[in-house]
Amino acid sequence: MHIFGDISLAAMIFMAIAALGAGFVDAIAGGGGLVQLPALLIGLPQSATVQVLGTNKLSSIFGTSAAAILYRRRVKPDLRFTALMALPAFVGSMSGALLASHISTNALRPLVFVLLVAVVIYTWRKPKLGEVESLRHSPKRRSLIAVTAGAGIGFYDGIFGPGTGTFLMVVLVASLGFAFLTASSMAKVVNVATNLGAIAIFGAHGVILWKVGLVLGMANISGGIIGAKVAIRGGSTLVRKFFLFVTLALIVKVGIDTITHW
Repeated sequence: MHIFGDISLAAMIFMAIAALGAGFVDAIAGGGGLVQLPALLIGLPQSATVQVLGTNKLSSIFGTSAAAILYRRRVKPDLRFTALMALPAFVGSMSGALLASHISTNALRPLVFVLLVAVVIYTWRKPKLGEVESLRHSPKRRSLIAVTAGAGIGFYDGIFGPGTGTFLMVVLVASLGFAFLTASSMAKVVNVATNLGAIAIFGAHGVILWKVGLVLGMANISGGIIGAKVAIRGGSTLVRKFFLFVTLALIVKVGIDTITHW
């Protein structure tokens, strides 16, 4: 049985389950693309890579938005500061998405691998990191870091993507001094902005499979709500553990991809 053209019902169910799992993972510590993007590549073998990327962004924004709203009700991050990071992230993501179909991302994989390894080592060696909020730098410097990091990570998310949530968390926790739970809440809002920027470009170029993305988005919302509730209940300690686990999984995935495409 086929739906949406040549996409089978079995493939849609498979991708929907992956979207639910991705929403759950992403809501806690980022890294949902680790689950969803490979599933879409398997479930949409006839689609171009840029179509898979665009559809993945459309699906992801639903769960990320649901998690952001739920976090906002319970954690209440600084919206002004979050917006300061989200706006340049939106613009950066649009810029990255414009280049996504024109340049090879193979060269990025080794760099991302090294950065992720450094993140794990740094976080592992500092067990108290992100347990409580201990803001660093002056307000002006924090704002500058937020704007710069938002634009850079947004660009990266538009052009490539794996580890976007991880890098946002690192900036917010290790560089700026937010607790893991607060950082996860803020990262969701910024991630919504990067997804929106990419969707605007991919949509304008007609490369999003809208029906597929919307169906998977419903599953992603369910995962996002469950994940956000688990994170809020478990606090920064749980988010830190999940963050380490997801980052290690990303290292394995990016490492395999790097070797495969070498």
